[in-house]
Amino acid sequence: MLTKGYAALKAGEKLAPFTFERRELRDNDVAMEVLYCGVCHSDLHQARNDWGVGMFPMVPGHEIVGKVTAVGHGVKNTKVGDVVAVGCMVDSCQECDQCRHGEEQYCREGMTPTYAGQDRLTQEITQGGYSKHLIAREEFILRVPDTLDYSRVAPLLCAGITTYSPLRTWGIGPESRVAVVGLGGLGHMAVKLAEGLGARVTVIGRSAAKAKDAKELGADDYLVSTDAAAMKKAQNCFDFIIDTIPVQHDVSPYMPLLDIDGTMVMVGQIGPIDEQPTMPMVFGRRRLAGSLIGGIAETQELLDFCGRKNILPECEVINIDEINEAFERMEKSDVRYRFVIDMASLKA
Repeated sequence: MLTKGYAALKAGEKLAPFTFERRELRDNDVAMEVLYCGVCHSDLHQARNDWGVGMFPMVPGHEIVGKVTAVGHGVKNTKVGDVVAVGCMVDSCQECDQCRHGEEQYCREGMTPTYAGQDRLTQEITQGGYSKHLIAREEFILRVPDTLDYSRVAPLLCAGITTYSPLRTWGIGPESRVAVVGLGGLGHMAVKLAEGLGARVTVIGRSAAKAKDAKELGADDYLVSTDAAAMKKAQNCFDFIIDTIPVQHDVSPYMPLLDIDGTMVMVGQIGPIDEQPTMPMVFGRRRLAGSLIGGIAETQELLDFCGRKNILPECEVINIDEINEAFERMEKSDVRYRFVIDMASLKA
């Protein structure tokens, strides 16, 4: 299938129109026309090869909503015309203990990312949702509740599941005291989802600039991390902290805010963090952990949960030819809070 998209031909280059071929439809494959694709901060990192694992030419995009155009002979649960979604992965071994437990993101052989990965059969570079068409195996196709606004669903496939998975893993619910560090694309979803699960939610920011936004998104409180007196008063006040900041930063001021047996989870920064003293961890049995997206079953659970609660990200819809400007704005945090590409703007 010949299709069009926008790609970074080399690391650090601006994205430009790109024509390429999708693989032939296999028996267990679903083909779709991409309707909307979210713009994730990791797309920017990958296009620059900040993590050193980029594969070029690269068509980014792993927050995808599309309409099914064809299915393979062996596909059982998806039909032409369905509105479906694809997230950060399109394949895994399906046989290891992690895959059998529904945690394909931790596949022992390595899951296949939606873009900047290699097809398990052909070794071709996988290309993402900044394109007119997409093909994925049925096991990685997700149902989109028809109660949701399709133009705002896409970021749930990464920002949503990245924050939902640790909230579920650590049993967040009514009576839980949750703090969210950073109020950006990930942070604002963490607020909405934690509130939806019944937790008492506090947003932590460097200044009071986003306090009003935090309350409008559902937060109960706002804590300024540069206010020494407020931070001291907040010690031992949280069961769970989710840190969504996507760049290297000092996490040590947040650890004393956890109560005994509390956990702080990193979901934003991939790479080094500043030194973390062990004393607050040892003397409070506190934990510093990390979390990656979620498995397919958990991602479907998220979509269904959002369908019931009408939880959606705050989005700015753009045309595909605005993607480079969107990258620049995203780097400056000049978006409230996620960009979504209307792929109708990419002419066939």
